[in-house]
Amino acid sequence: MDRTVSLPNQPDKTTTVTLVESSSAPSGLELVSSYQTHRVGDPMDLVSLAAQVQRGDDFIKANACNRLTVIADQIRYLQEQAKKVLEEAKRDADLHHAACNIVKKPGNMYYLYERQSGQKYFSIISPKEWGQSCPHMFVGAFKLQHDMSWTPIDEVEKKDSEIAIMDKLLSQQIALPPYTGPSFKGLSD
Repeated sequence: MDRTVSLPNQPDKTTTVTLVESSSAPSGLELVSSYQTHRVGDPMDLVSLAAQVQRGDDFIKANACNRLTVIADQIRYLQEQAKKVLEEAKRDADLHHAACNIVKKPGNMYYLYERQSGQKYFSIISPKEWGQSCPHMFVGAFKLQHDMSWTPIDEVEKKDSEIAIMDKLLSQQIALPPYTGPSFKGLSD
């Protein structure tokens, strides 16, 4: 049985309260006082029920909005990560296509220069080693990683420490406990 009720603090808003259907003999048993079980009772009881239903609706809406906000934040984060991956892939492809007269080996640092003609090329000689006689404009220094990606010199230390942690994880994987939760024990010195 549905009843529509206006809340005292929100007279322009109505809430529908669903009451349990009444029966004079539930499950075949006669009730002691059908008047007590069938009467509508105090109208404030209905208002209290309506207020509780409205509170439930408000909490459900707020909870759904909060969860959707978290998902939207995750989507923005993933979009930023995708953009970063695409930018790094373009940079890496450009660096792999830079002129070079030596075979590039992972783990080594290479120095990128640009000629007046606009041609970019790699050298194993740093600007410091060139000194004042550096023939072309220095663009940047990059370390060739084992996955054939390039790391700018200012990010090499961070990348090397990340790789060291991953190597440590891989070398200790047999010793890892069967627990699947996150554990960073022993990863930091």
